[in-house]
Amino acid sequence: MKQLINVPETVVADALRGMAAAHPELSVDVENRVITRADAPVAGKVALVSGGGSGHEPLHGGFVGPGMLDAACPGEVFTSPVPDQMTRAAAAVDSGAGVLFVVKNYTGDVLNFDMAAELAEDEGVQVARVLVEDDVAVTDSTFTAGRRGTGGTLFVEKIAGAAAQEGAPLDRVAAIARQVSESCRSFGVALSPCTTPAKGSPTFELPAGELELGIGIHGEPGRERRGMMTSGEIADATVDALLADRMPTAPVLALVNGMGATPLLELYGFNAEVQRALSERGVVVARTLVGNYVTSLDMAGCSLTLCQADEETLRLWDAPVRTPGLRWGA
Repeated sequence: MKQLINVPETVVADALRGMAAAHPELSVDVENRVITRADAPVAGKVALVSGGGSGHEPLHGGFVGPGMLDAACPGEVFTSPVPDQMTRAAAAVDSGAGVLFVVKNYTGDVLNFDMAAELAEDEGVQVARVLVEDDVAVTDSTFTAGRRGTGGTLFVEKIAGAAAQEGAPLDRVAAIARQVSESCRSFGVALSPCTTPAKGSPTFELPAGELELGIGIHGEPGRERRGMMTSGEIADATVDALLADRMPTAPVLALVNGMGATPLLELYGFNAEVQRALSERGVVVARTLVGNYVTSLDMAGCSLTLCQADEETLRLWDAPVRTPGLRWGA
């Protein structure tokens, strides 16, 4: 497989050096693998810290900035960051108001963030934690006990980040993050596998003419394989999977997310079908975001995340955000 890299061993470090050159508003510690806001710590503000394996960009480093994360810890490709990264990040961004860890539900991430929280608290940093487990496709998988954390992570980081930016205290920011996490449901579809730099070949086999429903962001198996379907058929299957798990009783935020190799032309077409499917089933969509946000290297495919939203959630979603991967408002 052709890849735009030097050698597999330096992929993450090379990307971090390039990120630092492109975004002077960030402070990028290449050696210690920590990305922070350049103005951190922000006095009186609760800090949000997240992280995970690389290969899902712009998640998480691309979501560092005003209105979202204060720091992110990138691990090796599809590999959890280590506790030292997380404690270093927490110390760098803590202003004394406390730190919220946003953790996707993968075993390595959960264990390492738990250990980091203990270490940070030993150093006098007040830490709260929220777990994101929004994938309805399977209960347990290769990387998890329980549901996987996927696209709902973006909603948690943005909405809780807005609350922190407004000066909400740690217990309130954590409560908002947990409410959003509990309100999110996601489902992904793969049209092709992904290729890790270390392996240099597809991570799993998906025959021509087939797709996989319920795939994970590391290429974990989904619910079933089917023959190739139209965009409308995929939208119906995806929406039905989400609504079978939870039928919203309020308007929703919708994230139509590309897995890395699906062009916007196709994602917008898929969004049209998603909107049609939701409307036919009586679901009101308040806001929609379309693009590549929680990716899986070069996987072709998409995921849909729905987040039930009240007026406060919508207000915080609309609040200004300035990060490399998400930017709107004043």
